[in-house]
Amino acid sequence: MIDLHCHILPGIDDGAPDIDVSIAMARAAVADGITVTACTPHIMPGVYNNNRAIIEERMAVLSARFAEEGIDLKLVVGADVHMDVELTSGLKSGRIPSLNNSRYFLFEPPHHVPPPRIEDNVFSIMSAGYVPILTHPERLSWIESHYAVMERLVKMGVLMQITAGSITGQFGRRVRHFADKMIDEGLVHILATDAHNLTGRPPNLSHARDLVAERLGEAESIHMTSTRPQAIIDNLSPDLMPSRPAADLSTRSETQKGLLARFGFGRRSRAS
Repeated sequence: MIDLHCHILPGIDDGAPDIDVSIAMARAAVADGITVTACTPHIMPGVYNNNRAIIEERMAVLSARFAEEGIDLKLVVGADVHMDVELTSGLKSGRIPSLNNSRYFLFEPPHHVPPPRIEDNVFSIMSAGYVPILTHPERLSWIESHYAVMERLVKMGVLMQITAGSITGQFGRRVRHFADKMIDEGLVHILATDAHNLTGRPPNLSHARDLVAERLGEAESIHMTSTRPQAIIDNLSPDLMPSRPAADLSTRSETQKGLLARFGFGRRSRAS
């Protein structure tokens, strides 16, 4: 399995506080069947002022320790990016890393306040050649009153990533309800751990994968935890990914399809 959302880098945000916890998280991930982990610390101006240089430096140190410890876990670069006026320019310059330097990046909206003009902002980012992966929508406090926004974003071409613990009930019944609802309605593309530690937020993906298999079948559970994540780190076009069981790519309007084609999402080229 491939985990596209994990706060495993030590001492860089609210994830692993030190390298010993990072090592323990890596061992747990490997034991769970994870072979590739994206290092995705928060980038939140004024709170977590991370950038590519900082992230890659911590990755290099951690990868070296993995080699010493015999831990067979590959790390790829990424970030958990919050909305900012310089987001697009940061992606273009490379200051903000996308997932494995692809066109895809993790985008985390505010948890308690729906961001104004989110669809306009997403349209602008996609027009620049990038594909946002919206992280843990099921955990947003405003999803109930703005569920239609998630539906419209998916139709625009935004990918949705659900937290594994949401499906297993780790975040309570309300969060699990919306995770199940989005899965059943074909709005979910990716499962990831969003792991921060070994206790409350561990790097466990297999349990949630098995629950998805019970709901949608084995093939879709593999797509959410392996096939689509691999396509993302390989920078394949969204149209080359397996479609979802319910609301597949055919639900996009002709205008939306035209937008994707216009900005190169039908090709394998890397984002500029």
